[in-house]
Amino acid sequence: MSTPSTQPPAVEPLRPVDRAWLRMDTPENLMIITGVMYFEPAMDLATLRRVLETRLLRVRRFRQRVVDGPGGRACWQEDPAFDVGRHLRPLELPPPGDETALQSVVGELMAQPLPHDEPLWRFYLVERYKGGSVLISRLHHAIGDGVALMMVLLSLTDLEPRPGAETEDSPFSALMHDNHEVRHAAAERARDVLPEVIALMSRSRAAADRARAKLLLRLSADFGRLVARLPDPKTPFKGRLGVNKRVSWSQPVSLGDVRAIKNAVGGTVNDVLLTAMSGALRRYLQRRRHPVDGLNLRAAMPVSLRKLDQLADLGNRFGLVFVSLPVGIDDPRARLAELKRRTEALKGSLEAAIALGFLHGMGHAPRAIQRLVERIFGSKATAVMTNVPGPRQTLYLGGRAIRDLLFWVPQSGRLGMGISILSYDGRVRLGIATDERLIPDPHAIADCFHHELDAMLELARGS
Repeated sequence: MSTPSTQPPAVEPLRPVDRAWLRMDTPENLMIITGVMYFEPAMDLATLRRVLETRLLRVRRFRQRVVDGPGGRACWQEDPAFDVGRHLRPLELPPPGDETALQSVVGELMAQPLPHDEPLWRFYLVERYKGGSVLISRLHHAIGDGVALMMVLLSLTDLEPRPGAETEDSPFSALMHDNHEVRHAAAERARDVLPEVIALMSRSRAAADRARAKLLLRLSADFGRLVARLPDPKTPFKGRLGVNKRVSWSQPVSLGDVRAIKNAVGGTVNDVLLTAMSGALRRYLQRRRHPVDGLNLRAAMPVSLRKLDQLADLGNRFGLVFVSLPVGIDDPRARLAELKRRTEALKGSLEAAIALGFLHGMGHAPRAIQRLVERIFGSKATAVMTNVPGPRQTLYLGGRAIRDLLFWVPQSGRLGMGISILSYDGRVRLGIATDERLIPDPHAIADCFHHELDAMLELARGS
């Protein structure tokens, strides 16, 4: 008879980039990706637990904690005391239990650190909300980037409401399989649900090949431009941060309306949404009586550098580009044209790859050097902004239809605002997360976003 092993579980060193994200936590800005999922009908905690045990926990990272490995190097290691009950918790909203109460709770959670002696994630289930349920997810950026975690989400879901599905594999469970051939077959299924994300990763590989060919010619020039940029101008969006956060989101917007604007005014869906967001920031600053003429504000935007054959690998494989938003332009058509010109200029840049290289180096550097680099790069932007094309069709979790999705990436350095744009099932939502001390009313920015889109839709109908 074999005896139980007394050896500690094997350790797996963190990649330098992931270690950099782990060390980036500060009380004012925690490096945690927060998501909100609304589904109906309502779900009970036991059903959701079965989904996680069957589908999520097969991914070892969600059973692992960070420990000090050989030579003091941060490593992943199986948590010997792992209990899913510590990570999935029931939550009740304060009265009256409406959207405002939900936003308040999400903001409060954003200010709470995850314990580093346990696996770096937490799920909270609000069982009763508007006839359905809400799942609030919190995952540390050290586990993975937005694309990786989108694949994790997809691996939990079904394409139809199958009874008892929570105890079976998802059609996308193989996305997290160790065998690349098995993952490839699942990736082909994912292409039908997330075609834009798959296309992006195909382009990422082609871009990487082109980058290698021109690296020596362009690297020094792009590096110089990135480092030499002046800090973003002082506005109400920048200043000394506090700990408390505020969260808001827009009402759902039809992607059909966004495409109608695109067809009439020009550009892409992405151009239209970023133009509306730039206009929303302009309107908000005007409400606070801050001058906006000629104003440009940079948004740090993640760019996936994940190759298609790395579809479901966890960890971080993205860089950043700094998009200059023409907040100072009043006319939406002129603002869109200028924004398109600026984003087109970035497409040939190696800026994202250089930023990823910086993150890799920060993971090796002493913590004091990492903090210095964070401050330098944090000064060059006003916000972190993501624009993610999500699933095109309704997905199901535990037999319930997922009706809405929202998420926010963390604001690194000294940034006080995170902006997320996510499309799902023919609609798009804007999410705003802000530092309470700087921007106590993020709902006002969401309102301004709607005003901008309405104005652009009116222009489109008059064309």
